Amino acid sequence: MFKDRKDAGIQLGLALKKFSKENPLVIGIPRGGIETAYYVAQVLHADMIPVISRKLGFPYNPEFAMGAIAEDGSLYLSTLARSTVREAEIEEIKDREIQEIKRRIDLLRGGKPLPALKDRTVIVVDDGIATGATLFATLEMCKKQQPKKLIAAAPISGNEAAEKVKSMTDESVILEIPFDFYAVSQGYDSFSNLSDEATIEFIRKFEEERKEK
Repeated sequence: MFKDRKDAGIQLGLALKKFSKENPLVIGIPRGGIETAYYVAQVLHADMIPVISRKLGFPYNPEFAMGAIAEDGSLYLSTLARSTVREAEIEEIKDREIQEIKRRIDLLRGGKPLPALKDRTVIVVDDGIATGATLFATLEMCKKQQPKKLIAAAPISGNEAAEKVKSMTDESVILEIPFDFYAVSQGYDSFSNLSDEATIEFIRKFEEERKEK
């Protein structure tokens, strides 16, 4: 059990400490993953950036993820979505989320492109893995850029998602995999949604701290 994302991020950073000498790039998945990644990057004395991936909701139940799309167009779709949702519906939802991705790149990264990931140790961080859709899409995007090493890290996950993450990466670091997993929030004493304003503040603080070093 973690007190909050700060506690989880520090513990996760300590578990990733062996990578600190590899000049890793820590990637945070907004919103909650940014706060977690902030503390991981502090522990590792590493660079950190936000990468935007958006959940794709089922047409008949938008809150239920059928997959996700990353900012370069990398797509993850669940087996259920592939067998039950028409391609035209998927394309319509993708187009809508691509527009939101562009908006959020401007908001959270000032419209700047991603740095090159090739031959770098890349650590993709989220505050927990439920369906895993946005994380899976992000990992697909990262793999295309041929990093030296691709690591996924989260404080908590369900077993099925954890196994898929393991198959997609060189290494995965997940601190807790409860037998009776039902939600990311069960691993935290305090777990509230992070606002855009709070997310931007973590990014701003990190950039200021890096300038001072």
